[in-house]
Amino acid sequence: QAKKMSNSTSITQFLLLAFADTRELQLLHFGLFLGIYLAALLGNSLIITAIACDHRLHIPMYFFLLNLSLVDLGSISATIPKSMANSLWDTRVISYEGCAAQLFFFFFFMSVEYFLLTVMAYDRYVAICKPLQYGTLMGSRACVHMAAAAWACGFLNSLVHTASTLSLPLCQGNAVDQFFCEIPQILKLSCSDAYLREVGLLVVSACLVFWCFVFIVLSYVQIFRAVLRIPSQQGRQKAFSTCLPHLVVVSLFVSTGTFAYLKPPTISSPFLDLVVAILYLVVPPAVNPLIYSMRNQELKEALWKL
Repeated sequence: QAKKMSNSTSITQFLLLAFADTRELQLLHFGLFLGIYLAALLGNSLIITAIACDHRLHIPMYFFLLNLSLVDLGSISATIPKSMANSLWDTRVISYEGCAAQLFFFFFFMSVEYFLLTVMAYDRYVAICKPLQYGTLMGSRACVHMAAAAWACGFLNSLVHTASTLSLPLCQGNAVDQFFCEIPQILKLSCSDAYLREVGLLVVSACLVFWCFVFIVLSYVQIFRAVLRIPSQQGRQKAFSTCLPHLVVVSLFVSTGTFAYLKPPTISSPFLDLVVAILYLVVPPAVNPLIYSMRNQELKEALWKL
């Protein structure tokens, strides 16, 4: 055990997965990720500025969307720049501290995003199923409390997981099979049986995620039942246009994230892990602003004004 511990404490850096071996492909990866990163920065910054500057958008739905855009900016900034720098300078190295920071911020922003999507489902449910109580249930104080709870829960969740993962003795080398540091990849480097405690914590988190998912699904069942009862077609269209973008974002986030963490080891391969990671980490922050602004007339007008 002492030997194992001395092995783990001597790790001062990790080696991330390289996207490519040839210089041309490394530069192509850098260019692609730079394009996606700039698109995510521009899209989310525009949404944040439009919502902050336009008084007509100072309502709960857009307040939560502003929070979601902040989370998207954070989640993509926590991982992508380091991967781009590594491709540009032809290296795979990340320091122990850098890896710890990536572990923490990645899990933090992913948790907050999921809690916010749950709160946004509740907001849509109240708006469509209980319109007369909307003002009291979704007052400004209630909205601030809900958003603060999402951020606080995400912080605590990430703190517990990061501390638990980094306290494990690592004796399987320092090569991470992913282009950023994430918990499952660090667990693969841990000594036998020591990782079971963190696996247990991940199961608890998975249960929490599952209950949030059930809550979102039940909210949308009620929402669609209420929408289908709206007599005018225009009314139905307006209700759907505020709900469908959220539903698309939730589906994309949940399906890719669930597949990444719960897929059987038999179908696991570095290439598949890489593709799935790009799907749930890189794609949503870049496409969320598009999804939300495409069907939303108020947001479109605010963006054009901006």
